[in-house]
Amino acid sequence: MARTFHLHLVSDATGETLHTVAKAVCAQFEDVEAEEHVYALVRSERQLLRAAEQIAAKPGIVFFTLVNPGLRQALEAECLQLGMPYVSILDAPTVSLGRFLGADVSARPGGQHEIDQRYLQRIEAMNFTIQHDDGQSTQDLSQAEVVLVGASRTSKTPTCIYLAIRGVRAANVPIIPGLEPPESLATLKGPLIVGLYASVERLLQVRKNRLSTMGEMRDSSYVDEQAIRDEVAATRRFFERHDWPSIDVSRRSIEETAAAVLNLLTERSEA
Repeated sequence: MARTFHLHLVSDATGETLHTVAKAVCAQFEDVEAEEHVYALVRSERQLLRAAEQIAAKPGIVFFTLVNPGLRQALEAECLQLGMPYVSILDAPTVSLGRFLGADVSARPGGQHEIDQRYLQRIEAMNFTIQHDDGQSTQDLSQAEVVLVGASRTSKTPTCIYLAIRGVRAANVPIIPGLEPPESLATLKGPLIVGLYASVERLLQVRKNRLSTMGEMRDSSYVDEQAIRDEVAATRRFFERHDWPSIDVSRRSIEETAAAVLNLLTERSEA
């Protein structure tokens, strides 16, 4: 059985950075499972005291991102008294960047979540992606930065959402057997078009699960192995015919697929 331990995440912002780092760190160890305790928006002594009480009740290790010196010192003192290890996640990167820039740290809690131009661009990208999901609004696909194309259940929508969170205007168009893709797709010049495909076994599994959750049990070409095999072959030929880069998503997470798309986008802009 996996060894379980308490991991306390104390943040003066949303805690997203801590959660991401904690997930990445824990993934480096086998047979361990973290029971996470998140204390977000800790910006007062009373909020810190409440977190410290919970930490004392369930000893483990503390990861924190606190820029207020007083709160930070209070948390460190509490951890020292309890004999509990603690780590300031942003210390090393912040110090290194400060030395490189020759600048002082501004010490703004949650600075990365401020409503600035980049934030507004991400919101605009999200709205665009929602409006151009699953083949909608194909008349203005030229406004997209990325267009994902592929058969049903190749993770087009969640990948587009992830890209939109990163500020990329992404659209997706399904390739449906027996139906011609939108004419505008073949004439697009501006957006990066990327084909997504998966193995026959993976698509069969995902589609059967999809129908099962919908309560649909009838046999159809949607879950027929030979039909899926033909569909995968046809979509890959379609990508090759248009000289579009393609990504096999069979064993990729959404994050990995999105990262591959971002790499293609970077290579294209540099070229």
